[in-house]
Amino acid sequence: MKLIINLVLFALIGLMAYLLVYSIQEPIKFKAEKDRRQNAVVDKLITIRKMQEFYRDIKGGPFANNWDSLVYTLRNGRFRNIKVIGDPDDPNFTGVITYDTSYTPAIDTVTALGINLDSIAYVPYTPGVQFEIKADTLTYQSTIVNVVQVGVPIKSFMGPFGDPKYARYDNSYKPNNFIKFGDMTKPNLAGNWER
Repeated sequence: MKLIINLVLFALIGLMAYLLVYSIQEPIKFKAEKDRRQNAVVDKLITIRKMQEFYRDIKGGPFANNWDSLVYTLRNGRFRNIKVIGDPDDPNFTGVITYDTSYTPAIDTVTALGINLDSIAYVPYTPGVQFEIKADTLTYQSTIVNVVQVGVPIKSFMGPFGDPKYARYDNSYKPNNFIKFGDMTKPNLAGNWER
């Protein structure tokens, strides 16, 4: 009888030790995985924001409202480079200012930055989920402005940690919220992770 009680107590001690270790490891594992996945998505959004700025420079104002248009323009568009010749502050200024315009293919800059346009639309750590992209114009303070927003719900890339139950380890964790840059209600290219 004493042997049975000792075995049961030993099994309970083992179970309690396992539960204690698990309860400590789970929040640590969640935080590490959340940081790793979120950092990859933020890096991708920063790249997309830069590509949207390139698109705007090439097109002269608007942002791309779909992935096909963005990729096509970056592959086939050209940046305009304007060189101003003549400086009114120069003591040898002749009174004539000229402008020399040249063009460079956008794909050269994209390639030099190491950006793969074939995968630009896809969210890291997902099976082919694309970022949501929106672009339009709106009247803001009596001026027509171009706006853009690109983002994805956090739960899309968090895999097994996309469940709201993990909010108990991080009060700011809301898996249904979007991680995004831009705003469709005002001209703003800031990311919501930058606040």
